Amino acid sequence: MLHRTIDRVIFYGFLALVAVIAIPYGSVQPWWTAVFECVVFGLGLAAVVDLWITRERLPINAGVGLPLVILVLFLWVQSLPLFAFPSAVIPDLRESISADPFTTQQLAIKLLALVIAGVLVLRYTNTDSRVRSIAYVVIGIAMASAVLGLLRHGSGGPEWFFPLPKDNRGFAQFVNRNHFGYLVEMALGLAAGLAIRGGRGYQRWLLVVISAFLWFSLIVANSRGAIFASLCQLLFLVIVVDPFHVTFRSGVSRSGRSVVKAFAVQGVLIVALISAFAYGVRWVGGEAVVTNLEYTASGFSEQGGHERRENVSRRDIWGATWNLIKAHPVVGSGFGAYWIAITRYHDASGNSTPQEAHNDYLEFLAGGGLIGVALCVWFALRFGSQAIKVLRRRSNWISGAALGAVVGLFGVMVHNAVDFGLHITANAVIFTALITIVIAAPNMDDSSTTMAVAES
Repeated sequence: MLHRTIDRVIFYGFLALVAVIAIPYGSVQPWWTAVFECVVFGLGLAAVVDLWITRERLPINAGVGLPLVILVLFLWVQSLPLFAFPSAVIPDLRESISADPFTTQQLAIKLLALVIAGVLVLRYTNTDSRVRSIAYVVIGIAMASAVLGLLRHGSGGPEWFFPLPKDNRGFAQFVNRNHFGYLVEMALGLAAGLAIRGGRGYQRWLLVVISAFLWFSLIVANSRGAIFASLCQLLFLVIVVDPFHVTFRSGVSRSGRSVVKAFAVQGVLIVALISAFAYGVRWVGGEAVVTNLEYTASGFSEQGGHERRENVSRRDIWGATWNLIKAHPVVGSGFGAYWIAITRYHDASGNSTPQEAHNDYLEFLAGGGLIGVALCVWFALRFGSQAIKVLRRRSNWISGAALGAVVGLFGVMVHNAVDFGLHITANAVIFTALITIVIAAPNMDDSSTTMAVAES
């Protein structure tokens, strides 16, 4: 009885946490992030008690997260004052690898909370119904945010619930429309994957309508990075799923000419999809979205403030970030310390200092150096092997959820090249949930609909 109670408290407590954490601006305030961490650590302690009661081990596939555990330890090492620095003013002064040790420690705690949350999901998402619950919660959160965003947008941005500091920059409950784009990308990929592989009958058409609505809200939000990422998601889905079997068919050998024809057909299909996508963006978004997209090229080199030599365009920020990377190539300048480490390399007046690199790959390399990148690549390879298993599975609900999770994650990885939406706690939590769906899927039997928990 105690095991069953703990099992339900942990799983449904996590679902409630995911829903609540997305409400207050996506939890950008430190105290909301602290609430998330405390709740996760509390659930983790309950899980330890559950493991002691049942004498069970963690799921085998939880080992995929080992590189992330080592990464947490690496962050902690970055924050320690390990190096002596002789100074006549402050005797026995010692420095850490990180330019901001306190922020690096905070980030280490947050990353540890996300890892624990992922392990909890892996252990307690043991039935088809629970995978459905996670998928529906993620899609429901995105739908609610989209409705709020559209209502605000349609009525001139009223200050409902969460007044936005800059209405022209924010959307829904997010202070930055690009952060809203991350949330919708993940839910859009999940809904689309379920529609293709997991939906049956009216459920499939309902998921198609949901996907269309989420895409509509994404266009209205007018985030260039999110719009491009959603296009890449669509193309990725077409290539991976191959809905019309124009490329290869299992067990059927083809001549070279047939293969060329198959790729030609798929190429025409991709061009048609891009054309339809562009027309849809023009039709839904109108002149405001089209104008914003036309400014994309100049936005990388021109972003205002030139008369004060602020150098805040992405080109300027990326150039300064690359100089920071070259100065600390192995161990980095500390995760979370970008805002202070970049000041030495940002050649500008100082009137405006970049807080983020607007490219998570460059910022990750700047913060963790080659060691951090190696750990990340290690995790990506282990995760990729799980994703390949998912993509090769037969069509069923679990396979559809996992495919949708892969598509959602792919959209985020594309968007990361120009933005930093995973810095937002709500997006990071949902990103973690999608990862765990993919990792858990190869070991789950879609036919299991009963609870896989033992009575204590």
